[in-house]
Amino acid sequence: MDIRDAIRKMEAEVGKISPVQKFLLGTDGSVTQLLESITGENVLIKTLVQEIVPADTAAAEHLDIAEGDPVNFRVVEITTAENGEVLIYAVSHTPVSRLSPEFKDDLMKADIPIGKIIAQHKIEARREILTARVLPASEEAGRIFAICKSEPLLCRQYQIIHGGKPLIFIEEQFPYNRFLDTRRVIVDTPSRIHISLIDMHGGSGRVDGGIGIPLDEPGILLEAELAPEFSVAGCDPIIQERVRQVAADVLQKLGLGGNVAITVRKQFPAHVGLGSGSQLALAVAKAVAVLHDRHLTARELACLTGRGGTSGIGTAAFDRGGFIIDGGHRFGAGGEKTDFRPSSASRGVNPPPVIVRHEFPQDWKILLAIPAVPAGASGGQEADIFRTRCPVPLDEVRALSHEVLMRMLPGLAGQDLDLFGSAINNVQELGFKKVELSLQPQAVTGLLPVLRGAGAAGAGMSSFGPAVYAFGDTNMMSVERAARSFMDESFGGTTIITSARNSGAGVRVV
Repeated sequence: MDIRDAIRKMEAEVGKISPVQKFLLGTDGSVTQLLESITGENVLIKTLVQEIVPADTAAAEHLDIAEGDPVNFRVVEITTAENGEVLIYAVSHTPVSRLSPEFKDDLMKADIPIGKIIAQHKIEARREILTARVLPASEEAGRIFAICKSEPLLCRQYQIIHGGKPLIFIEEQFPYNRFLDTRRVIVDTPSRIHISLIDMHGGSGRVDGGIGIPLDEPGILLEAELAPEFSVAGCDPIIQERVRQVAADVLQKLGLGGNVAITVRKQFPAHVGLGSGSQLALAVAKAVAVLHDRHLTARELACLTGRGGTSGIGTAAFDRGGFIIDGGHRFGAGGEKTDFRPSSASRGVNPPPVIVRHEFPQDWKILLAIPAVPAGASGGQEADIFRTRCPVPLDEVRALSHEVLMRMLPGLAGQDLDLFGSAINNVQELGFKKVELSLQPQAVTGLLPVLRGAGAAGAGMSSFGPAVYAFGDTNMMSVERAARSFMDESFGGTTIITSARNSGAGVRVV
């Protein structure tokens, strides 16, 4: 293959690839020696797997052998000797029939670089690169390299050829955000379920109050670096403009000079009830601030970007995760708010205080079902709903508060899923959540009894929808199938089984 052409295609997909990364993708020499030259350190081979296995279809094709022939299957990490940082993850297949006994003995000894074995045995060989591409990091790759899931990995496959035949087939991976020639900030943020606003009556002298849970998936992943020109990549024009506005506003408010280049690697849809607006704004603001060595709290970021003026769940999700309840705002004459408004119309109102934060059980699974119907209320439409449908009845606020205090929280603290789920079900018929559901089409509201009937302990709608969620600990695949079947009969939609996130946004400087 033409490695130069492959790298140009990779750059079109992922962004600029540094000279060092190009060396690693294109070298036909010893990778371990190249890594020692790059890092100025000794590097080590850590063997994770070493066994003789039957060749699968792909390995047989790459090695020009029969499927099922014995091959030595080897998985290694190439790490720095000083701190054990994983530089490259490599998988190799070697046909046993093509190895001399001496070569095989050395190959089967753990932690010896293949290049060194070839040199010791004075084998004349050449490397032939087959592919070079970009892959999203899996959860396992994230653990290996200490990076975020879905961060781009640079990957190449090549053969070591001896005597006209492939002697070894190797695949190597390393993170795109390693071996860079620029400083970069990476931010990974969760989405969130917004269960309900608590008090949209205001008679107590307080208003709002949110209940919510951050989610592992979906999420937002973005990278930022200082640049000669302002640029945003990796997303559609609408998101590009939002990112650009937030970044420019933060630079101006903090009195920072220069420009930034931001790449959005992962995102989720806006106006479906999962909090994309807040998470995107906070992630962009955090990245820009850290690039300029300004380490602001989540609350400061929210104030900077005008988020959290009604619900504090998005800010708290970004800050520390877990099951969250916020205490709302002072209401009435002399208070922070004098009328009923969504966050988008509450600029200048500070995020409310978090009054409860509790670890969410990791063995409780969460199904998200998002019907393919028009997006939930936002902007002026959302503001009109707050204005015309509030205050809600005081007795419903009191009943909702009782559900939260005496059923939802005890269910969570005691890991009683049935009690927690039944409180979730009851909340759907109370207060402002009742208002939100009354405005939804049957494609959304009809999902709730379907999910409960399929075995979910509790189900509800997040924020203004149309995202619907369900809780369970077993048999969530059956609940997911029921959701898909229901949605397929109307407008279609998407589903995902995920977990709560008990930590806030991840921020890394590379």
